[in-house]
Amino acid sequence: MAAPWSRLLASLLLFSCLLAVEGDGPDPLQNCSDFQFTSWRSILQRTNLKIRYLLLTRANPDCAQIINVSGNGLEDSHFSGSLPTKIILHGFRALGKKPSWVDSLAKQLITAMDVNVIIVDWVYGATAFYPIVVQNVAELGLSISNLMRHLIIQGSSEESFHLIGVSLGAHVAGFVGRIFNGTLGRITGLDPAGPKFSKASLDQRLDPDDALFVEAIHTDSDSFGISRPVGHVDFYVNGGKDQPGCCQYRSLFSVYKRVICDHIRAVHLYINSIKNPCPLVAFPCQSYEDFVNGQCVDCFSHFLLRCPQIGLMERGGIREDVYPKEAKVYMMTSKASPFCVKHFLVKVFLKELGTNKQKIEVKFKDSYGTVISNLQLSIPSGRTQPHTNMIKQVISYDAHVKMNSISAKLLTSWTRKSNSVHINELQVSELPLHKSGMPTWCVSNITVSNIFSDIHYQFSDCL
Repeated sequence: MAAPWSRLLASLLLFSCLLAVEGDGPDPLQNCSDFQFTSWRSILQRTNLKIRYLLLTRANPDCAQIINVSGNGLEDSHFSGSLPTKIILHGFRALGKKPSWVDSLAKQLITAMDVNVIIVDWVYGATAFYPIVVQNVAELGLSISNLMRHLIIQGSSEESFHLIGVSLGAHVAGFVGRIFNGTLGRITGLDPAGPKFSKASLDQRLDPDDALFVEAIHTDSDSFGISRPVGHVDFYVNGGKDQPGCCQYRSLFSVYKRVICDHIRAVHLYINSIKNPCPLVAFPCQSYEDFVNGQCVDCFSHFLLRCPQIGLMERGGIREDVYPKEAKVYMMTSKASPFCVKHFLVKVFLKELGTNKQKIEVKFKDSYGTVISNLQLSIPSGRTQPHTNMIKQVISYDAHVKMNSISAKLLTSWTRKSNSVHINELQVSELPLHKSGMPTWCVSNITVSNIFSDIHYQFSDCL
């Protein structure tokens, strides 16, 4: 499992020479604090983790105050024990720099809620060879727990803490949660790290017993992220890997962005879920394949009773009387911010099957004729599967546009003889199906026979 991190380090050492330089720190004329800057030269000379805690509130949204781990100076800060506290934990830092996303996440949290936001700056301990960084988890977790005990003295309750951990930071959050015997309010793991943790025992990684509610968002489970469920609810976005839009970085100087794009997508999804009104809804299912194949189209029949959502909703939108554990939920997204889409179940009722297998492409279009989604369907042979009369699959498209029509055509193949495909009806229904008022659109009597051009059909309400 260490191979992905080895590849990342090999790709980034060149960039670290150029980018990971010593910084001058915050402007001394301003009474504000910011992240420390480090370099590989400094790391070799390091004697401690140099952990710092940066406090932001609505009273100081753009000017962080340093909180001492001993609690000294809390009375003079803007911290309020009567407010909930969000603690942000970054993960491994290959370049020794401040995470590019951290200011945006903190800002959105403060905008959405009147809270204390504490950013844990452990960039010194997070910038080294990955196995060494993993060894720093325990020391960091103990330091954070000591700070939290002082915050509790100031009036905070254990239930009021929400730890948001990115990658390795998710497992740090789990470590802290175990120190408090699972009494913390919430832990959100944003693509929890996989290497060194995929086969770890429960007491060495994030798991559902670490807080009253634990959720994880998986976006890179085949590389830097963990694939196994680690929370009460685990969101597998686009199957948990290969995020749309992450292959667009092609130049030498975008190598870093391309390498970490899937992994960091969880952070951007979470930020967008806070600042945008369109929901990021997921569906409980056994696997992503089952979800795509239309086997999991509502949440009411599942024990969750509601469709979970990424974001700040209490318990992810799940009812308080429901107690899931390692529930896998699946969703699709678009390739760019705000990422939210609507999910639709497409049912294709076949009138008759030809003598040969066929493949057709269906393009879904808006009122301007712009393609908003497409679907490739394999049509079985009447000789091998004579009783197949319905195919179903889930598609998605941007939540802000409306479907108007479709076009369909045969896809050619040198190894496949073409014959016409006759479709009695194509139905499109918005998910979840149990939600009242959701319309179903239909196109009837479709014959797909032309391999050179699309045949266009308008949607109408189903009879």
